[in-house]
Amino acid sequence: MSTPETPEEPRSADDGTPAEGAQVSEAEAELAAQRLERERIERRKAERQGPIEAGAKLSGTAADLLAAVRAVESGEKPPATVFEEARPAPRRPAPEPVRRAPVVPEGPAAPAEGTVGEVREVLTRGGAPAALAAPAAAALGEDAADLLREDPWQLLRVPGVRPEQADGFARALLGGEAGPDDERRGRALTVWLLEQAAAAGHTVLETAALTEALGRQGVPGPEDAVRNAIAEGDVLVFQDAVGEAVGEDEEQPVRVLVGLERCALAEESLADGLARLINSAPKQDGAAEEWERAASAAEGSAADLIRAASGHGLVLHTGGEAALAEPAALLNAAHGMGLRAWAATHSPVGRERFASRVDGPAVATVAGLLSGAEGPGRDPEGALAVDLLVVLDAPQLDVETAALLSESLPDGARLVLSGDPAVLWSVGPGRVFADLLAVRACPQIASRRPDPGPLGELVSGIGVGELLQVEAPEKEVVIVPVRDAGEAVHRTVQLVADSVPRALGVPAEETQVITPGHGGAVGTRVLNAALKERLNPGPGRFAGFDPGDRVAWSPAPGRTLPGRVVGADGQGLRLDCAGETVVVPRDRVEQTVRHGWALTAHQAVGARWPAAVVVLPGDAVPALSRPWIYTAFSRADRHLSVVHGVDQALQRAVAEVPAKPRTTRLPVLLAPQLPGAAD
Repeated sequence: MSTPETPEEPRSADDGTPAEGAQVSEAEAELAAQRLERERIERRKAERQGPIEAGAKLSGTAADLLAAVRAVESGEKPPATVFEEARPAPRRPAPEPVRRAPVVPEGPAAPAEGTVGEVREVLTRGGAPAALAAPAAAALGEDAADLLREDPWQLLRVPGVRPEQADGFARALLGGEAGPDDERRGRALTVWLLEQAAAAGHTVLETAALTEALGRQGVPGPEDAVRNAIAEGDVLVFQDAVGEAVGEDEEQPVRVLVGLERCALAEESLADGLARLINSAPKQDGAAEEWERAASAAEGSAADLIRAASGHGLVLHTGGEAALAEPAALLNAAHGMGLRAWAATHSPVGRERFASRVDGPAVATVAGLLSGAEGPGRDPEGALAVDLLVVLDAPQLDVETAALLSESLPDGARLVLSGDPAVLWSVGPGRVFADLLAVRACPQIASRRPDPGPLGELVSGIGVGELLQVEAPEKEVVIVPVRDAGEAVHRTVQLVADSVPRALGVPAEETQVITPGHGGAVGTRVLNAALKERLNPGPGRFAGFDPGDRVAWSPAPGRTLPGRVVGADGQGLRLDCAGETVVVPRDRVEQTVRHGWALTAHQAVGARWPAAVVVLPGDAVPALSRPWIYTAFSRADRHLSVVHGVDQALQRAVAEVPAKPRTTRLPVLLAPQLPGAAD
């Protein structure tokens, strides 16, 4: 189905979403870049010259919501009546991109101690934990205490707070005035549900899904709650055309969508940036003969990729691990022509893996590239100093990061998005790579280079919905059946610590365990405790960690870096992440660091190990899908062990459970700006 019945719950750290560390770091520099992008978006909003007329012949909730938008734009509170009909107006052309100056890494300012103290007092009076004072002050600003007194449901803006907790806080502060029909509660829950939807990948929700979810939260008038949230400017509403009008006298049908401002405007900014690349000819940085000579020297789909990049501002490239040779060939060819060509990956692990394929230091992480900590830096106009940028693991791009990248490219540059479309999508909102593949707005080069061996055959079959029985003479794939959770934990530890090292020569530190979630009898918490006891026992002197522990560090929402504990001191926990030393402050360890012998598939995306042990306990069946299984199984280079306790559910998931749908607007926003679009 195209729209979920209800927004999904927010992903926890199993998808790599803990908050940033407090130190001045690459992650914080990326956030600084995002703040500048928000300011640019705000300027664009202010430049808009008037409301978009829409909503002809709508009725009920849809008409009410569109009427609300018109009223907000005129400065009035929207009535519950239907306004006069009007045809949709054409979308404005994309404005010229605003060039940003180079980003200076600055950590987010900590809330003032006085503000935290005032918030703590209000929280204590409402029976909420005092530990929420600093997060609440950071989320709500210097007026946080007054905001919470006036509207206790604003506590829902603090990460991790649930509606029932905010309701209890409101009752403690307001007494009998706090009821389920309170207008403030409805508005806050509208925003909260859209935040949960964004964490699940949606940039917007259809009004029916949102009002239904509000009803399940006990909001008596969900349509009124959405109207009020629009009137107060908490959310935005959109109407997108669906299909074609039946006749001259018929209005084109539309669907009404509601979204958070940050997601909706980032998606619009991304569409504008991509349209600029698609519609502008690449800079004449080399003769056509040079590009053709480079293509002729390459083979197969690598030659196709070079030819496509020579004449187009945006190119999509799809393929698995073996196909990475093709963007590497493109980069090397560009370097040979004297172009400023760079690649960007989503983690230092991916950066190191790809760097060995490329001539010269031309690979950075996406975060490092945007912050200026890595890569070529920026030109005097604030654009990235590149002629060609190849972004690997492109399915991991969310709309906000993709918008930053597209708007950071100079005019005449080439952008190549390369990745495996079968893996799990981004942790953040959007499905950028999948949307672009569906729109077919630019050349798409599908690699003809399959991953080799039994593992490649197995994973290729999963990608098309088939769980194949592959021949594995060198024990490349081993199935280990288990009856219950206890046996699953026992066999997993045995495989990592004994069987795989002894039979295949792959040491325990090069074997990664992957399981569906953190909780449960065979989640990452249980598995990591068992693996630590066997592989690196110790008292956990620093917040449960000891030197030598494998860890997963999440420096920013949506990012997980594998590492190892090397020590601890008064500054914090010291980690080695892909050869880089990281110090996690003491007060951030609990929120951002987990043991990492066992990860979830979302945490493992973008990295590979010589051996992987994928654990599928009986309670994992609801979490299984084709993208999850594809991602988990494809993390192994040489050997895959599957601890199998789900019977026929594995085969059914591969054959019948595709990726969960996400509601996005990128195709609709991009289509009118493409060559050949109607005026």
